[in-house]
Amino acid sequence: MTGYVYMTASQKRGTIYIGVTSDLGRRIPEHKSGEGSRFTGKYRVTRLVWYEEHFDIRDAIQREKSLKRWRRDWKIALIESMNPHWEELFRGTGW
Repeated sequence: MTGYVYMTASQKRGTIYIGVTSDLGRRIPEHKSGEGSRFTGKYRVTRLVWYEEHFDIRDAIQREKSLKRWRRDWKIALIESMNPHWEELFRGTGW
């Protein structure tokens, strides 16, 4: 089963949330509507700024755990390597 590791942010260089899911197209709207997690709802961490696809959900889970141990500046560098302006990457259903 495919898995995705993703990071959402409140704004450029703002609060960052790291998550994992098997269905990014379902999960991101959950965050945006406040159903995703208490943390993302409380801090409005709803802008998808980075993601990575893995062909095995277990690999995605391991990557998520690893990224959560990273220093903040490393996470920022990873986001900016893919999305230097921290633009919203989610384009709605069927993306």
